[in-house]
Amino acid sequence: MQPVPCFSVRSEELIIASPNPALRKYFADSSDGDLPEQAMGGAEALARLEHSKRRWLLLDRDLPDLNAEEVAQMVRNRFPQVRLLMVRQFPAHGRSRSTTLLARPSEARDRGTVEQSDRSPRRVAASPLPGMIGQSEPMLHVYRMARLVASRNTTVLLTGETGTGKELVARAIHQLSPRANRPLIVVNCAAIPDSLLESELFGHTRGAFTGAVQSQIGRFQAAQGGTLFLDEIGELPLSLQPKLLRFLETKEVQRLGSPELVRIDVRVIAATNVDLERKVDEQRFREDLFYRLSAFCIELPPLRHRREDILPLAKQFIAGTSLEAHNSPPELSPAAVRMLEDHSWNGNVRELQLVLEQACILADNNACIEVEHIRFAPRRQRTPHPEAAPLD
Repeated sequence: MQPVPCFSVRSEELIIASPNPALRKYFADSSDGDLPEQAMGGAEALARLEHSKRRWLLLDRDLPDLNAEEVAQMVRNRFPQVRLLMVRQFPAHGRSRSTTLLARPSEARDRGTVEQSDRSPRRVAASPLPGMIGQSEPMLHVYRMARLVASRNTTVLLTGETGTGKELVARAIHQLSPRANRPLIVVNCAAIPDSLLESELFGHTRGAFTGAVQSQIGRFQAAQGGTLFLDEIGELPLSLQPKLLRFLETKEVQRLGSPELVRIDVRVIAATNVDLERKVDEQRFREDLFYRLSAFCIELPPLRHRREDILPLAKQFIAGTSLEAHNSPPELSPAAVRMLEDHSWNGNVRELQLVLEQACILADNNACIEVEHIRFAPRRQRTPHPEAAPLD
């Protein structure tokens, strides 16, 4: 006996995310028009939704890469127009389809159709990334997400406040990927003048513009076979956004002054500390590029949301600073520890590192860092521009 699905949807509107070939074949065979799109796991499903107009996602509860509930939450947040359905059980041999249960997750939980996942993250996926410290729950989630996506070619968008370690995560993803023995090229989009950025990224031919005395390849070609990390992607000029979008869609670049299209194998990781969705709403960032870049998002938590990591990080920074100065690392007094843990850390991990470097200097080879050695940078007070001063 075949199940009666609790939804009615045309196959050309459907994406099926499941590692089970029997399930995918069942819905493909049942279609009377265009075939549904198919994805082997959660990450691939998110990538397909990013550039697809399909309005339904059929999600297998047993995904090989991500937790199905996590994928469902990502879809709700990033693709509110997409309707979700969950499959709890479907036999691998595909014979007894009467055990198939389909439901919208929000309704299914009420009926007991879809169980909450009690599977803990795989240990290998939750272990710290190379060069990173911290065992708080928010960081374990970051480690797991980064390890899950590292082996793929999926474009990754890293978000979070300044100083949270986005470049460290990008480097770790590259190091853990099959591209590890190829280049990792870092470009800070905010640090290069707009007039030079296109040439830096895509290259130019001799005579393409005033001062172009010789041809030059761009950062994309320099990263051939490896990874290109675009930091501060929110600062990419609107004029260059179509060209980046074209590369993400075609994997081709065109140097300034050349009609030739060059195909390149490069994985893109982008990072931003600004709200790209707000920039999209303000028409300062292309919506289609935003969706392309955010095929897989990892949000890095601010330090104030993982206070249990402050002391391990502090000890590591003290050890590194002392090693450079050829000194024995000082201890932190209990009062100093409390002071560090109570601080707001608006500058995040980067601020912690600078504060402790200064504390080691002020301690002057003392065996212990005390409260008086810890000095936080004063909060800058914004003063109104003279022209904006109120009139008497």
